[in-house]
Amino acid sequence: QVQLVESGGGLVQAGGSLRLSCAASGRSFGGWTVGWFRQAPGKERDVVAAVSWSGSIAYYADSVKGRFTISRDNAKTTVYLQMNSLKSEDTAVYYCAAATRFGWAGNSINLYDSWGQGTQVTVSS
Repeated sequence: QVQLVESGGGLVQAGGSLRLSCAASGRSFGGWTVGWFRQAPGKERDVVAAVSWSGSIAYYADSVKGRFTISRDNAKTTVYLQMNSLKSEDTAVYYCAAATRFGWAGNSINLYDSWGQGTQVTVSS
């Protein structure tokens, strides 16, 4: 497993934007799928978006399509989640995770084996 560190969460008004970052401590993400997930109080953890190692394949949950964009830098050391047009229902703890033993993991949460500690995103209406 690898240590992942998220940053960029906070409080924002509805309609605003935030950008989350996920870095793998001391290394690049290698050939891994990296995903962003979120968990609201009393709800299950759900996938938000995922990106392949090359960046050529991306998955988005229907609830965020057209508003969120996942990307990774050329050195494959950081994965970003740009969140625009935020809604109150986007309020949750956001986690990044890597699937270190598989190729494309997409929205298969069980394939992700390394997780960050999470960052809180709160959208006020």
